[in-house]
Amino acid sequence: MSVESFDPGSQVVTVTPAALEHFRRQLLGQQGKAVRVSIKKSGCTGFMYVIDLVEQGSEDDIQYQLADDVKLLLSRDSLPILSGSEIDLVKEGINKQIKFINPNVKDQCGCGESFSVS
Repeated sequence: MSVESFDPGSQVVTVTPAALEHFRRQLLGQQGKAVRVSIKKSGCTGFMYVIDLVEQGSEDDIQYQLADDVKLLLSRDSLPILSGSEIDLVKEGINKQIKFINPNVKDQCGCGESFSVS
C-alpha cells in the first residue's frame, strides 16, 4: 500500500474538519482500523460511494494520514472518479450524514444514492 503524506495541495480528496471528527468518533476504540472510500457500480444512475471501516486496505489503496488517529484509504480504481472531491459531514434536519461534493458528477438519481460521471 502506498503511503502519501498529508498535503492538502496534492491530496486527491479533501476531508472537512466535521467529517474528520465524525471518522474519529467512528474509529474510537477500534485500534488499527481506517476509513476506506471506494466506488461501486450500483443504482439506476451508475455508481455509489462506499465507506468502510477496515483493519487493512487493499494492496492498491492510497493511504492518507489525516490525523494521528485517522487514516483514509482510497481505492486506486476510484481515483479518477473521486479526484477533486470533498468529504463533509452535513446536517439535514435532525440528521447528520457524510456527503461527497464531487465536481466529476454529471447526474444523480432522485434519491441521491447513485450518480454518473460520463
